Amino acid sequence: MRVLERAGVPYEALTFPESIHSADGVADFLGASRSEVYKTLVVVRPAGGKLLLVMAAGDRELELKKLATAVGEKKLRMATQAEAERLTRLKVGGISPLALLNRGFEVYLDRPATELESIVISAGRRGVNLRGGVGDLIKVVDGRVVAAT
Repeated sequence: MRVLERAGVPYEALTFPESIHSADGVADFLGASRSEVYKTLVVVRPAGGKLLLVMAAGDRELELKKLATAVGEKKLRMATQAEAERLTRLKVGGISPLALLNRGFEVYLDRPATELESIVISAGRRGVNLRGGVGDLIKVVDGRVVAAT
């Protein structure tokens, strides 16, 4: 929230039980559409290059081949839950590009988000998500839009 406040970006804070770890669960609890609640996935390059944070809607599945093509790689793999938590130092369900700025992650947003006015993303800890304008969020996290699902 501090990152958005420093950037002068309006947002709405949304809270839910910390026991909910999925975008689908957050959407259900908040009564929101699964297409507007975004999950942040940790993706690993095979050669040990920069890690990727990929934001995709809760109702979509990441296609690693499509993402690899979009980022100029031959192959990518999803981080395991344990790897994601170790690499980000955040708990699954609370991984957010906002909490990982300037930590060497490349941030990507799945193209369907650009059709929405706002999306809901993690604030960087379980139990708190933020609703913000798509353009504002892309700018703040220096994200790139790709076809990934």
